[in-house]
Amino acid sequence: MLITDAGRSVELKAKLFRGLAEASRLGILEALRDGPRTVSEIVSMTGLTQPNASNHLACLLGCGLVAREPLGRFALYRLADERVGSLLSLADEVLSEVARGVYVCPRYETDDREHPVAARRGR
Repeated sequence: MLITDAGRSVELKAKLFRGLAEASRLGILEALRDGPRTVSEIVSMTGLTQPNASNHLACLLGCGLVAREPLGRFALYRLADERVGSLLSLADEVLSEVARGVYVCPRYETDDREHPVAARRGR
C-alpha cells in the first residue's frame, strides 16, 4: 500500500507501533523471530493462555504482521515479512543505547486499561 499523504503515513505508522506496543502481541512476534511456530509452541514460549495467544494471533494475522500455514490438524504461524524481524532487531539495537531512559520514563507506562489489577491498586 502506497501512502502519498504525509499525515496519513504518520497516522498509519502510529497505528503499527500501537499494535507492537501491546506486550502480548510483541511477545508473539519475538517468539516467531527464529522461525514458524504452532500455537502450542507460542503459548509455551510466551506464557500466554491458549485462548489469549489465539486472539492476539488473529489480530496479528488480520493486520498482516503474521502469516498462517496449515499443517495437518495444526497451523504454523510465521512473520509475514522478514522486515518485522529486522524491526525487532533494530529495536534491540536502539534499546542497547537508550534502555535506561526508556525504563525510567514515566510517560511510557503501560496502559492501566490493559491491566485492571494495576488500575485497582492505584498505579
